[in-house]
Amino acid sequence: MTAPENNSTNTASEAPASFPATPARATMPHWYPELLDTITGRIAAGRTKAITAANQELAATYWDIGHEILQRQNAEGWGAKIIARLSTDMREKFPDAKGFSPRNLKYMRTFADSWTLEAIVQAPLAQLPWYHHVALLEKLDHPDTRLWYAGKAVEEGWSRNVLVHQIESRLYERSGKAVTNFKATLPPSDSDLAQQLTKDPYVFDFVAMTDRRNESELQHQLVHHVQKFLLELGQGFAFVGEQVRLVIGGDEFFADLLFYNFRVRSFVVIELKAGKFNPSYLGQLGMYMAAVDDLLAHPDDKPTIGLLLCKEKNNVVAEYALQGYSAPIGVAEWEAEIVESLPEEFASSLPSVEQLESELADDGPPA
Repeated sequence: MTAPENNSTNTASEAPASFPATPARATMPHWYPELLDTITGRIAAGRTKAITAANQELAATYWDIGHEILQRQNAEGWGAKIIARLSTDMREKFPDAKGFSPRNLKYMRTFADSWTLEAIVQAPLAQLPWYHHVALLEKLDHPDTRLWYAGKAVEEGWSRNVLVHQIESRLYERSGKAVTNFKATLPPSDSDLAQQLTKDPYVFDFVAMTDRRNESELQHQLVHHVQKFLLELGQGFAFVGEQVRLVIGGDEFFADLLFYNFRVRSFVVIELKAGKFNPSYLGQLGMYMAAVDDLLAHPDDKPTIGLLLCKEKNNVVAEYALQGYSAPIGVAEWEAEIVESLPEEFASSLPSVEQLESELADDGPPA
Protein backbone atom coordinates (compact mmCIF):
# COMPACT_ATOMS: atom_id res chain seq x y z
CA MET A 1 0.00 0.00 0.00
CA THR A 2 1.50 3.26 -1.08
CA ALA A 3 1.53 6.41 1.05
CA PRO A 4 -0.90 9.16 0.07
CA GLU A 5 0.54 11.71 -2.27
CA ASN A 6 1.65 14.91 -0.50
CA ASN A 7 0.33 17.88 -2.41
CA SER A 8 1.78 20.52 -0.05
CA THR A 9 4.02 23.21 -1.43
CA ASN A 10 6.72 22.87 1.25
CA THR A 11 10.24 23.24 -0.07
CA ALA A 12 13.61 22.50 1.38
CA SER A 13 14.23 26.18 1.84
CA GLU A 14 11.45 26.54 4.41
CA ALA A 15 12.63 26.43 8.03
CA PRO A 16 10.64 25.16 11.02
CA ALA A 17 8.77 27.71 13.17
CA SER A 18 10.94 29.81 15.48
CA PHE A 19 11.23 33.04 17.44
CA PRO A 20 14.14 34.70 15.65
CA ALA A 21 16.22 37.00 17.83
CA THR A 22 17.08 40.51 16.76
CA PRO A 23 20.78 40.73 15.87
CA ALA A 24 22.78 42.45 18.60
CA ARG A 25 23.94 46.00 17.92
CA ALA A 26 27.48 44.90 18.65
CA THR A 27 27.38 42.63 15.58
CA MET A 28 26.46 45.46 13.23
CA PRO A 29 29.09 47.04 10.96
CA HIS A 30 30.74 50.28 12.03
CA TRP A 31 28.62 52.36 9.64
CA TYR A 32 25.29 51.09 11.03
CA PRO A 33 24.79 53.91 13.62
CA GLU A 34 25.17 56.50 10.85
CA LEU A 35 22.54 54.65 8.77
CA LEU A 36 20.18 54.53 11.74
CA ASP A 37 20.65 58.23 12.51
CA THR A 38 20.09 59.19 8.87
CA ILE A 39 16.87 57.20 8.55
CA THR A 40 15.38 58.23 11.91
CA GLY A 41 16.28 61.84 11.21
CA ARG A 42 14.58 61.66 7.85
CA ILE A 43 11.44 60.16 9.39
CA ALA A 44 11.34 62.80 12.12
CA ALA A 45 11.81 65.59 9.57
CA GLY A 46 9.13 64.06 7.34
CA ARG A 47 6.67 63.88 10.21
CA THR A 48 7.36 67.48 11.13
CA LYS A 49 6.81 68.59 7.54
CA ALA A 50 3.60 66.58 7.32
CA ILE A 51 2.24 68.10 10.53
CA THR A 52 3.25 71.59 9.41
CA ALA A 53 1.61 71.07 6.01
CA ALA A 54 -1.57 69.76 7.65
CA ASN A 55 -1.70 72.72 10.03
CA GLN A 56 -1.11 75.15 7.18
CA GLU A 57 -3.83 73.58 5.03
CA LEU A 58 -6.27 73.55 7.94
CA ALA A 59 -5.58 77.21 8.72
CA ALA A 60 -6.05 78.19 5.07
CA THR A 61 -9.29 76.19 4.82
CA TYR A 62 -10.72 77.66 8.01
CA TRP A 63 -9.66 81.15 6.91
CA ASP A 64 -11.50 80.68 3.59
CA ILE A 65 -14.66 79.54 5.39
CA GLY A 66 -14.46 82.40 7.87
CA HIS A 67 -13.77 84.92 5.12
CA GLU A 68 -16.81 83.76 3.13
CA ILE A 69 -19.02 83.99 6.23
CA LEU A 70 -17.63 87.42 7.07
CA GLN A 71 -18.11 88.81 3.56
CA ARG A 72 -21.67 87.51 3.24
CA GLN A 73 -22.55 88.74 6.73
CA ASN A 74 -21.20 92.22 5.97
CA ALA A 75 -23.10 92.32 2.69
CA GLU A 76 -26.40 90.85 3.85
CA GLY A 77 -26.41 91.77 7.54
CA TRP A 78 -27.72 88.40 8.74
CA GLY A 79 -27.48 87.18 12.32
CA ALA A 80 -26.51 84.14 14.37
CA LYS A 81 -29.35 81.95 13.11
CA ILE A 82 -27.59 81.59 9.77
CA ILE A 83 -24.48 80.17 11.45
CA ALA A 84 -26.55 77.65 13.40
CA ARG A 85 -28.31 76.56 10.19
CA LEU A 86 -25.03 76.50 8.27
CA SER A 87 -23.45 74.31 10.93
CA THR A 88 -26.24 71.75 10.71
CA ASP A 89 -26.25 71.67 6.91
CA MET A 90 -22.47 71.34 6.64
CA ARG A 91 -22.47 68.41 9.03
CA GLU A 92 -25.22 66.77 6.98
CA LYS A 93 -23.23 67.23 3.76
CA PHE A 94 -20.00 66.03 5.37
CA PRO A 95 -21.11 63.52 8.03
CA ASP A 96 -17.58 62.16 8.50
CA ALA A 97 -16.01 65.59 8.93
CA LYS A 98 -15.47 67.29 12.28
CA GLY A 99 -15.06 70.91 13.30
CA PHE A 100 -18.25 72.52 11.95
CA SER A 101 -19.94 73.39 15.25
CA PRO A 102 -21.47 76.90 15.52
CA ARG A 103 -18.73 77.87 17.97
CA ASN A 104 -16.00 76.79 15.58
CA LEU A 105 -17.61 78.59 12.64
CA LYS A 106 -17.58 81.76 14.72
CA TYR A 107 -13.90 81.18 15.49
CA MET A 108 -13.28 80.87 11.75
CA ARG A 109 -15.03 84.18 11.17
CA THR A 110 -12.92 85.87 13.86
CA PHE A 111 -9.81 84.19 12.45
CA ALA A 112 -10.47 85.66 8.99
CA ASP A 113 -11.25 89.05 10.50
CA SER A 114 -7.97 89.05 12.48
CA TRP A 115 -5.44 87.95 9.85
CA THR A 116 -4.83 88.24 6.14
CA LEU A 117 -4.48 85.01 4.20
CA GLU A 118 -0.83 85.88 3.54
CA ALA A 119 -0.16 86.09 7.28
CA ILE A 120 -1.70 82.74 8.23
CA VAL A 121 0.12 80.72 5.56
CA GLN A 122 3.51 81.95 6.74
CA ALA A 123 5.51 80.95 9.82
CA PRO A 124 4.83 80.91 12.68
CA LEU A 125 1.04 81.03 12.29
CA ALA A 126 1.02 78.33 9.61
CA GLN A 127 2.75 75.90 11.99
CA LEU A 128 0.22 76.12 14.81
CA PRO A 129 -2.62 73.64 15.42
CA TRP A 130 -6.13 75.08 15.38
CA TYR A 131 -6.57 74.96 19.17
CA HIS A 132 -3.54 77.26 19.49
CA HIS A 133 -5.17 79.75 17.09
CA VAL A 134 -8.34 79.65 19.18
CA ALA A 135 -6.33 80.45 22.32
CA LEU A 136 -4.60 83.38 20.63
CA LEU A 137 -7.93 84.75 19.38
CA GLU A 138 -9.64 84.39 22.75
CA LYS A 139 -6.86 85.62 24.99
CA LEU A 140 -5.20 88.41 23.01
CA ASP A 141 -6.36 91.44 21.04
CA HIS A 142 -3.17 92.91 19.57
CA PRO A 143 -1.74 91.21 16.42
CA ASP A 144 1.88 91.85 17.41
CA THR A 145 1.36 90.18 20.79
CA ARG A 146 -0.36 87.23 19.13
CA LEU A 147 2.55 86.84 16.73
CA TRP A 148 5.04 86.95 19.60
CA TYR A 149 3.27 84.15 21.44
CA ALA A 150 2.81 82.19 18.21
CA GLY A 151 6.54 82.37 17.57
CA LYS A 152 7.34 81.23 21.11
CA ALA A 153 4.85 78.37 20.87
CA VAL A 154 6.52 77.09 17.70
CA GLU A 155 10.07 77.68 18.94
CA GLU A 156 9.57 75.97 22.30
CA GLY A 157 6.98 73.38 21.29
CA TRP A 158 4.26 74.54 23.67
CA SER A 159 1.04 72.58 23.95
CA ARG A 160 -2.18 74.58 23.85
CA ASN A 161 -2.47 74.45 27.65
CA VAL A 162 1.09 75.70 28.10
CA LEU A 163 0.39 78.53 25.64
CA VAL A 164 -2.66 79.58 27.67
CA HIS A 165 -0.63 79.40 30.88
CA GLN A 166 2.13 81.58 29.44
CA ILE A 167 -0.42 84.15 28.25
CA GLU A 168 -2.17 84.22 31.62
CA SER A 169 1.16 84.58 33.44
CA ARG A 170 1.96 87.54 31.15
CA LEU A 171 5.18 86.12 29.76
CA TYR A 172 5.31 88.79 27.05
CA GLU A 173 5.45 91.58 29.63
CA ARG A 174 8.00 89.74 31.80
CA SER A 175 10.46 88.48 29.20
CA GLY A 176 13.91 90.03 29.18
CA LYS A 177 13.05 92.41 32.02
CA ALA A 178 15.58 91.42 34.71
CA VAL A 179 18.01 94.10 35.87
CA THR A 180 21.41 92.93 34.55
CA ASN A 181 24.91 94.06 33.72
CA PHE A 182 25.07 91.82 30.63
CA LYS A 183 25.78 94.64 28.16
CA ALA A 184 28.86 95.63 30.12
CA THR A 185 30.13 92.11 30.80
CA LEU A 186 29.27 90.06 27.67
CA PRO A 187 29.83 90.52 23.92
CA PRO A 188 26.79 92.12 22.20
CA SER A 189 25.52 88.90 20.60
CA ASP A 190 25.80 86.99 23.88
CA SER A 191 24.40 89.80 26.02
CA ASP A 192 21.27 90.14 23.90
CA LEU A 193 20.56 86.42 24.02
CA ALA A 194 21.25 86.20 27.76
CA GLN A 195 18.95 89.16 28.40
CA GLN A 196 16.15 87.53 26.40
CA LEU A 197 16.40 84.45 28.63
CA THR A 198 15.61 86.46 31.77
CA LYS A 199 12.24 87.43 33.22
CA ASP A 200 11.01 89.81 35.87
CA PRO A 201 9.20 88.68 37.85
CA TYR A 202 9.54 84.92 37.72
CA VAL A 203 6.19 83.32 38.54
CA PHE A 204 6.31 80.16 40.65
CA ASP A 205 2.56 79.55 40.80
CA PHE A 206 3.15 75.81 41.12
CA VAL A 207 4.75 76.03 44.58
CA ALA A 208 2.74 75.23 47.72
CA MET A 209 4.67 76.94 50.49
CA THR A 210 3.48 77.11 54.07
CA ASP A 211 5.98 79.87 54.86
CA ARG A 212 6.83 82.34 52.08
CA ARG A 213 9.87 83.56 54.07
CA ASN A 214 11.57 80.16 54.08
CA GLU A 215 14.21 80.03 51.34
CA SER A 216 15.00 76.34 51.81
CA GLU A 217 11.32 75.43 51.44
CA LEU A 218 11.09 77.50 48.26
CA GLN A 219 14.15 75.73 46.87
CA HIS A 220 12.71 72.33 47.79
CA GLN A 221 9.43 73.16 46.05
CA LEU A 222 11.19 74.33 42.89
CA VAL A 223 13.29 71.17 42.68
CA HIS A 224 10.26 68.99 43.48
CA HIS A 225 8.47 70.60 40.54
CA VAL A 226 11.58 70.84 38.40
CA GLN A 227 9.75 70.32 35.09
CA LYS A 228 7.47 73.28 35.77
CA PHE A 229 10.46 75.25 37.04
CA LEU A 230 12.33 74.56 33.80
CA LEU A 231 9.27 75.68 31.83
CA GLU A 232 9.28 78.97 33.71
CA LEU A 233 13.03 79.43 33.22
CA GLY A 234 12.62 78.99 29.47
CA GLN A 235 14.17 77.10 26.61
CA GLY A 236 17.62 75.55 26.87
CA PHE A 237 17.92 75.12 30.64
CA ALA A 238 19.10 71.80 32.06
CA PHE A 239 19.07 71.10 35.80
CA VAL A 240 22.49 70.23 37.22
CA GLY A 241 21.97 70.21 41.00
CA GLU A 242 20.74 71.84 44.20
CA GLN A 243 22.79 72.86 47.22
CA VAL A 244 25.93 72.23 45.20
CA ARG A 245 28.76 71.86 47.73
CA LEU A 246 31.82 74.04 47.30
CA VAL A 247 34.89 73.84 49.53
CA ILE A 248 37.33 76.78 49.47
CA GLY A 249 40.32 76.78 51.83
CA GLY A 250 38.57 74.30 54.10
CA ASP A 251 35.35 76.36 54.30
CA GLU A 252 32.09 74.92 52.97
CA PHE A 253 29.60 76.81 50.84
CA PHE A 254 26.44 75.65 49.06
CA ALA A 255 25.12 77.17 45.85
CA ASP A 256 21.31 77.02 45.82
CA LEU A 257 20.69 75.87 42.25
CA LEU A 258 22.95 75.13 39.32
CA PHE A 259 21.79 74.89 35.69
CA TYR A 260 23.37 74.73 32.27
CA ASN A 261 21.86 76.61 29.34
CA PHE A 262 22.53 75.12 25.93
CA ARG A 263 21.51 78.26 24.05
CA VAL A 264 24.10 80.54 25.66
CA ARG A 265 26.51 77.62 26.27
CA SER A 266 27.17 78.48 29.89
CA PHE A 267 26.42 77.44 33.45
CA VAL A 268 23.79 79.46 35.34
CA VAL A 269 23.97 79.78 39.13
CA ILE A 270 20.68 80.76 40.77
CA GLU A 271 20.49 82.09 44.31
CA LEU A 272 17.08 82.38 46.00
CA LYS A 273 16.23 85.02 48.58
CA ALA A 274 12.91 85.26 50.42
CA GLY A 275 13.38 88.92 51.30
CA LYS A 276 14.30 92.23 49.68
CA PHE A 277 17.38 92.61 47.47
CA ASN A 278 20.56 93.43 49.34
CA PRO A 279 23.77 94.34 47.43
CA SER A 280 25.77 92.07 49.75
CA TYR A 281 24.09 89.04 48.14
CA LEU A 282 26.04 89.67 44.95
CA GLY A 283 29.39 88.91 46.55
CA GLN A 284 28.46 85.36 47.49
CA LEU A 285 26.87 84.75 44.10
CA GLY A 286 30.02 86.07 42.37
CA MET A 287 32.15 83.65 44.36
CA TYR A 288 30.02 80.69 43.23
CA MET A 289 30.25 81.85 39.63
CA ALA A 290 34.04 82.14 39.77
CA ALA A 291 34.31 78.63 41.26
CA VAL A 292 32.07 77.16 38.53
CA ASP A 293 34.18 78.87 35.85
CA ASP A 294 37.38 77.46 37.35
CA LEU A 295 36.25 73.98 38.40
CA LEU A 296 33.27 72.90 36.27
CA ALA A 297 33.13 74.84 33.03
CA HIS A 298 34.64 73.49 29.83
CA PRO A 299 37.20 75.75 28.10
CA ASP A 300 34.69 76.26 25.27
CA ASP A 301 31.90 77.35 27.64
CA LYS A 302 30.91 81.00 27.90
CA PRO A 303 31.33 82.79 31.27
CA THR A 304 29.01 81.53 34.00
CA ILE A 305 25.88 83.66 34.48
CA GLY A 306 24.47 84.48 37.90
CA LEU A 307 20.79 85.03 38.60
CA LEU A 308 19.66 86.39 41.96
CA LEU A 309 15.93 85.96 42.62
CA CYS A 310 14.52 88.07 45.46
CA LYS A 311 11.01 88.55 46.79
CA GLU A 312 11.31 92.25 46.00
CA LYS A 313 13.92 94.73 44.82
CA ASN A 314 14.62 98.38 44.20
CA ASN A 315 15.62 98.57 40.54
CA VAL A 316 17.83 101.64 41.01
CA VAL A 317 19.71 100.02 43.90
CA ALA A 318 20.16 96.82 41.87
CA GLU A 319 21.48 98.73 38.84
CA TYR A 320 24.07 100.60 40.92
CA ALA A 321 25.11 97.44 42.76
CA LEU A 322 25.72 95.55 39.51
CA GLN A 323 28.03 98.25 38.17
CA GLY A 324 30.71 97.02 40.54
CA TYR A 325 30.85 93.52 39.08
CA SER A 326 32.67 92.30 35.99
CA ALA A 327 30.84 88.94 35.90
CA PRO A 328 27.42 88.70 34.17
CA ILE A 329 24.67 88.84 36.82
CA GLY A 330 20.93 89.42 36.67
CA VAL A 331 18.58 90.40 39.49
CA ALA A 332 14.85 89.69 39.34
CA GLU A 333 11.88 89.21 41.63
CA TRP A 334 9.87 86.05 42.09
CA GLU A 335 6.17 85.69 42.82
CA ALA A 336 4.11 82.70 43.84
CA GLU A 337 1.14 84.03 41.87
CA ILE A 338 0.04 86.86 39.63
CA VAL A 339 -1.33 89.19 42.27
CA GLU A 340 -2.51 92.06 40.09
CA SER A 341 -5.69 92.00 38.05
CA LEU A 342 -5.25 90.70 34.54
CA PRO A 343 -5.48 93.26 31.74
CA GLU A 344 -8.77 93.35 29.90
CA GLU A 345 -7.41 91.41 26.94
CA PHE A 346 -6.69 88.44 29.23
CA ALA A 347 -10.06 88.47 30.95
CA SER A 348 -12.07 86.53 28.39
CA SER A 349 -13.17 83.04 29.37
CA LEU A 350 -11.39 80.53 27.14
CA PRO A 351 -13.16 77.17 26.87
CA SER A 352 -11.22 74.18 28.12
CA VAL A 353 -9.75 71.59 25.77
CA GLU A 354 -12.47 69.20 26.91
CA GLN A 355 -15.19 71.71 26.00
CA LEU A 356 -13.61 72.34 22.62
CA GLU A 357 -13.28 68.64 21.93
CA SER A 358 -16.91 68.17 22.87
CA GLU A 359 -18.09 70.91 20.53
CA LEU A 360 -15.55 70.63 17.75
CA ALA A 361 -15.05 66.86 18.14
CA ASP A 362 -11.74 67.08 16.34
CA ASP A 363 -9.18 69.67 15.30
CA GLY A 364 -8.43 67.88 12.03
CA PRO A 365 -9.27 69.35 8.64
CA PRO A 366 -12.71 68.79 7.17
CA ALA A 367 -12.95 65.61 5.12
